[in-house]
This record gives sequence, structure tokens and C-alpha cells, in this order.
Amino acid sequence: MKDPRVYVIHIRDCIARIEMYLVEGKSSFFEDLKTQDAVIRNLEVMCDSVAKLPDDWKAAHPGTDWVNIAGFRNVLAHQYLSLDVDTVWNIIENYLPTLKQTIELIAQEFWNE
Repeated sequence: MKDPRVYVIHIRDCIARIEMYLVEGKSSFFEDLKTQDAVIRNLEVMCDSVAKLPDDWKAAHPGTDWVNIAGFRNVLAHQYLSLDVDTVWNIIENYLPTLKQTIELIAQEFWNE
């Protein structure tokens, strides 16, 4: 098993990339297929890494919907032909900031184990 801190790093990196890709805002995301592809790929990697976080780390933050975050990876990977970019934007805008805060808390709480 990998050191679980690797997954925290992956999640942080993916969130940082998504934020960088979206610096120009919503209209740029909806108009640029490359930006959509980059964001969706990073969401996929991020969700996969979330699924691999230790259960006790996730249990320390029960307000986060870990199951649906991990499950969203399957939507991104397998239902890409019917993926709704409005849904992706909604997730980015309404859920990603909270996940980012939670991952930072996890890093503070569990990094030095």
C-alpha cells in the first residue's frame, strides 16, 4: 500500500490545476473543450485518490460525502459521452471549495503519523 499522504498530494495537485485552468471563469470553461477535458481529467484523478484515502481519515470528516465523490470518478470515466458540463461546473463551484478545506484539515491532522 502506498503512503496515504501521496493521495493527499494528488488531491491537492488536482484541485490546484482545476483552479488554474478555471482562472478565466465560467464562460471560458463552457467555451473551451481543452479546458473541459483538463478539468474533467483532474476531477477523475482526484476522485480516484479520494477513494484511496484511509477510512479513518474520512471518518474524521463525516460531513463530506466520500462515497459520492469516489463514485463520481466512475461517471467521469465511463459516462463521458453523456457527461453534462453544467453538472461538472456545479460540482466545481459548489463542492470543490469545501473538499479543498477538508483535505487541508486532513493534511494537518494526519500528515505526521
